[in-house]
Amino acid sequence: MSVKTLAVLDESELKDGQMKEVSYEEGKVLLSRLGDKIHATSAFCTHYGAPLAKGVLASDGRVVCPWHGACFNVCTGDIEDAPAPMALHTFQTRVKDGKIHVTANSASTLKANMSRQPTLLASGYNSTGNGVVIVGGGSGAFHAVESLREHGYQDPITILSKETYTPIDRTKLSKALITDPLKIEWRSAADLKIKYGTNIRLGVEVTSVDLKKKTVVLEGGKDTVPYDKLILASGGTPRRLPVEGAQLENVYTFRGMDDSKKVDAAAQEGKKVVVIGSSFISMELVVAISSRKLASIDVIGMEEVPFEAVLGKEIGAGIQKFHESKGVKFHLSSKVDKIVPREDNPSLAGGVVVNGTTLPCDFVIMGVGVAPATQFLKGSGIEIEKDGGIRVDQHLRVKTGPDTKDVYAIGDIAIYPQVNGTDTRIEHWNVAGNHGRATGSNIAGKEQPFVKIPVFWSAQGQQLRYCGLGAKFEEVIVKGDPGELKFIAYYVKGGKIVAVSSMQNDPVVSKASELLRLGLMPSPEEVRAGKDLLSIDISTASTKARVSS
Repeated sequence: MSVKTLAVLDESELKDGQMKEVSYEEGKVLLSRLGDKIHATSAFCTHYGAPLAKGVLASDGRVVCPWHGACFNVCTGDIEDAPAPMALHTFQTRVKDGKIHVTANSASTLKANMSRQPTLLASGYNSTGNGVVIVGGGSGAFHAVESLREHGYQDPITILSKETYTPIDRTKLSKALITDPLKIEWRSAADLKIKYGTNIRLGVEVTSVDLKKKTVVLEGGKDTVPYDKLILASGGTPRRLPVEGAQLENVYTFRGMDDSKKVDAAAQEGKKVVVIGSSFISMELVVAISSRKLASIDVIGMEEVPFEAVLGKEIGAGIQKFHESKGVKFHLSSKVDKIVPREDNPSLAGGVVVNGTTLPCDFVIMGVGVAPATQFLKGSGIEIEKDGGIRVDQHLRVKTGPDTKDVYAIGDIAIYPQVNGTDTRIEHWNVAGNHGRATGSNIAGKEQPFVKIPVFWSAQGQQLRYCGLGAKFEEVIVKGDPGELKFIAYYVKGGKIVAVSSMQNDPVVSKASELLRLGLMPSPEEVRAGKDLLSIDISTASTKARVSS
């Protein structure tokens, strides 16, 4: 390996709180300055390759990706927040003759988006004992395994997944209708076993949990798996509307790889589709199929505009305008009356009746939310709320029952305390990932409350970014033009900005997530008067003084 030391920048060009991407032979390095210390890491986010220099640096060493909220520590390169699947390389720096010098292996570590495995502090894993059992094979499970090993957990880890594939980047299913799990798996089964000491059992169904015996029961009692610690990460089950025809063969819900295969096969040129639901899963699928020359795409929604409850009317109207320009027809403020079968084949849907009008179709996509997959826990002693969720404490430990001190619930099923004092269940892949990271750290002995600000994204003509807790907002302050898909929207509740969304304004939402974390978000009045979030200093020594004061 070729290790070299090269001068990459004049020291005077890198101020306190600044990041710069600099060339290093055929690769790139990210320089970050915090006070009098200069750090060097690989330059690109390990999630989708975003240039981190265009992200946000905080004074405590966190760098946030400008696209999807992945976060790293610039001092160590370690992952701070999902969806980062790999850590950053770090390199030695020194200042000599007014120049910043970096020592790096230029051959293998500096090419675009090269990354490293997390520093697995646990090596030589124990093969005896029960260890951690994870029910579920999604984002939460994957990030829990990484975090457990990264934070030094050495006992066995077992994943019990009903899926027939290892944890995948499920966000790509609705955005691109991927049909091969190998293209989007986070780690192969071999890597999970060999590098992470994890036993993954695929295609198994968990039917109950015995809290007193500390066992997970499979296939109605055919097998049991004992645990020391249990992570419930079972995710959600897509809902079907209780309307006539909802069970017809070509009425598809959308969650996993099998659903992606069905929609991909159905969405062929010349076909007609009716999409029920006008929020994220539905509208991402509309984007994915709108380029396929379908004969018609009809969207039915209960709201006045798509995304109204989450993004507000003005933003929703702008996104609706984009979709209409692509030929999508909307039927809003409407409910489905029934789904009618085809005359020549009564097992297939041939139309959807809305407002007394029948919309003809070759298939139907029903994107109306998910129900927490917690049915298997009935009778276990864990209290299940009316919506199917499970209440957890600030460490994501199940609250109810005398035998739950070693049981955690994460992701779609968890009703967890928010930074604003409310308890909320959030159905988003990235929230599950960060829950997994936090739970892994807590079980490994580095216990701390979960306070991560939710971040999510969606492809809607342009990339939509969102962070915060904006549910039931009272006002939306919009800067820019939603009709051109270029805006920043601030969501106000109780006199405070509680969430921010944007299109074509990166890294505003990444900055907003850090301002919310640090308690430095400006007031609605300041934003109305023109305050720019990107102008607020959170990366220099003075930030620490403001946060602690």
